[in-house]
Amino acid sequence: MKKLMLAAAFATLMSGTAFAAKIGVSIVNFDNNFQTLLMHGMQARAKEKGADIQVEDAQNDVAKQLDQVKNFIASGVDAIIVTLVDTNASKTISEEASKAGIPLVFVNLEPSDMANLPGKQVYVGSNETESGTLEAFEVCKLLRAKGKSAGAKAYIIMGSLVHQAALQRTKDVEQIFATDMCNFIKIVDKQSSDWSRDNSQNLMTNWLTAGQAPDAVIANNDESAIGAILALKANGVDMKNVVVGGIDATQDGLQSMKAGDLAVTVFQNANGQGGGGVDAALALVKGEKVDRVVYVPFELVSPENMDGYLSKN
Repeated sequence: MKKLMLAAAFATLMSGTAFAAKIGVSIVNFDNNFQTLLMHGMQARAKEKGADIQVEDAQNDVAKQLDQVKNFIASGVDAIIVTLVDTNASKTISEEASKAGIPLVFVNLEPSDMANLPGKQVYVGSNETESGTLEAFEVCKLLRAKGKSAGAKAYIIMGSLVHQAALQRTKDVEQIFATDMCNFIKIVDKQSSDWSRDNSQNLMTNWLTAGQAPDAVIANNDESAIGAILALKANGVDMKNVVVGGIDATQDGLQSMKAGDLAVTVFQNANGQGGGGVDAALALVKGEKVDRVVYVPFELVSPENMDGYLSKN
């Protein structure tokens, strides 16, 4: 009888550990500050929930990311999480997961056909119409406070042109600058930095070489904002005369704000998005209902409230 009881207890123990959900994750690029924060958020939530998680670096390569998804499917994962290298590649990834019957969660970067995602597929991220709008409106207010009510010149530094987030954030800025309150701001040029600090620094250096310093620089992310700041300072521009905005409220971005260089950023909750992606994946594995779109709100960050964000990402 004791042997039977021990066997039953062992079987129960094994069944409790054997069915830990296995999640495959493909991240855009480990070198990207915010993508790394997303990954940490996913890993922390997976550990909390007792799930096994395997994270792969797509290295900004669409083909590599698709191969990673196929490998996850072949290895028999229970769910897949993807931060997209290219928004337009989402359809192929979606089809592969759907054919295999494996739940798929897109995190942070929206799929191109979000409204028509098949069953067991969802998006967890933030509403990008909020991010660029919050950033641009605050830049407009700060320029007005500096007495700039006519002829202000601005540059927009975009993220990757294959990411929906970069396109939407730029569109938001343009729409705000077209309003009666902010149409005194002229966008001199807009170019892509591919979310990169180094690329942004080079881009800003080229702009400064070709003409005078701008009144404002509106970047699609903090890394690009920091790159612009480095170029401005290297060229002897007084940061008191330039309003620089970013998005993400990364630790580097907040430190730049603390130093008086970055004027505004927008908090994008990496832990909330990453953890929310894992929650959605686990719920789908269990057959639970999950909203097709799960939004994590953006929040405006300024020097006045930045201290409350220093420990959030």
